[in-house]
Amino acid sequence: MKIPNMIYGTAWKKENTSELVYEALMHGFKGVDTACQPKHYREDLVGIGLEKAYANGIRREDIFLQTKFTPIDGQDISNMPYLKSDEIEVQIEKSFQTSKRNLKTDFINSYVLHSPVYPGTMLQRVWQKMEEFYDKKEVGQLGISNCYDLDVLIYLYTNARIKPSIVQNRFYAQSGYDKEIRAFCKKNAITYESFWSLTANPNILSNEVLENLANKYERSSAEIFYRFLNHINIVPLNGTTSKKHMIADLKISEFELLSEEITQISNLLN
Repeated sequence: MKIPNMIYGTAWKKENTSELVYEALMHGFKGVDTACQPKHYREDLVGIGLEKAYANGIRREDIFLQTKFTPIDGQDISNMPYLKSDEIEVQIEKSFQTSKRNLKTDFINSYVLHSPVYPGTMLQRVWQKMEEFYDKKEVGQLGISNCYDLDVLIYLYTNARIKPSIVQNRFYAQSGYDKEIRAFCKKNAITYESFWSLTANPNILSNEVLENLANKYERSSAEIFYRFLNHINIVPLNGTTSKKHMIADLKISEFELLSEEITQISNLLN
């Protein structure tokens, strides 16, 4: 399934998760991102939101559904989908089965490792278990998140039987906006997904370049930036809680930035 140009992000939505997922889908979002990580996500409420949307005309086959296996370092030990004592393969199996129950589906379009695990031999064990879900046609594609070390990504890509087809990272200055990682992704047909695209970049959104383009196109600076990300082959996660912004942000495909305008914004990432 083709990845939509923007995905609805469900982190930190807490008890509002189900209603926000429902509203996002009814307003036109075709992708939903979550994780089996109760510390930061209510994956169970994502499932309820999906179910409500399906009851109101949205088709499951039209939705790109993405969730994650979160290693123990990213979990709240008192509330996680597996036991601390479980072998890593059992942790992944329990997490995956929990995700399918939460999301009320037998098929996950994209299954993502929430963060790298170390050493490399452990990373390979995790990935090989995830590959089993792909082999069983329970997963459409595999990915990795919070991977800011190009060497780790190259190691994974080189050793994986089923190559990662998604990298999902925070898009911010501290990582140099992942220039080298994004170049590797482009070369190897890996989709780069960004999160914190707006939150981490207030200086860019308020820059005169963005403000001038916002005036020219009669759009918000956020919409200009989201459109720019699409132009440079990035699929942004969008976690807005505003129906107004949901509607506006989904219309970014209605206009095109000129090549020189894309260059102007790109220069802000240096």
